Amino acid sequence: MKKNKISKNWINKQKRDIYVRQSKVDGYRARSAYKLIEIDEKFKIFKGGMSVIDIGAAPGSWSQYASKKIKNGKVISIDLKKMEEIKNTIQIKGDFTEIDVQQKIKSFLNKKTDVIMSDMAVNTTGIKDIDSIQTGELCKEAMIFSKDLILDKGFFISKIFMGGSFNEIVALAKKIFKEVKVFKPKSSRKDSKESFIICKNIR
Repeated sequence: MKKNKISKNWINKQKRDIYVRQSKVDGYRARSAYKLIEIDEKFKIFKGGMSVIDIGAAPGSWSQYASKKIKNGKVISIDLKKMEEIKNTIQIKGDFTEIDVQQKIKSFLNKKTDVIMSDMAVNTTGIKDIDSIQTGELCKEAMIFSKDLILDKGFFISKIFMGGSFNEIVALAKKIFKEVKVFKPKSSRKDSKESFIICKNIR
């Protein structure tokens, strides 16, 4: 009974959610596209001809938005799950923390990249502190991976949760990048602890 009630609440929440409805109208695969749209509007990230790496890309709404914005650029999307094709993107199925997958990503680049972005989160356990720390670890791995691949004036964007490892992530970001901002888009659900870290200009 309880499980049904929870899933019913979730379904009702989805129906009421303007971003879920809007994503169907705009042809995005998930409401998370609007988080990236808000980040882009605020920080002016995407331009034509850029190369972008999207880590933890499934179901693909961030890659969809990026590929629209960077006409004639290149989007490389990586996820553990196989995704439906997205026009003008290169898809890699695999775990980005594995060396051979990182080599594969690098093999598609002929120069350093403009943007590395990650909307990755671990499969949640429901225990907020553990989820926050584990997602934080993914963010740190993505940041360290980015260090050698991003152009000097490039951007790194990642989901982070307010919680255990938040200060540690911000401190690491400030060691690697000159500009570090934390931003919570309006399209992030109010009851969610997620924010996004936006880093620019490699030190």
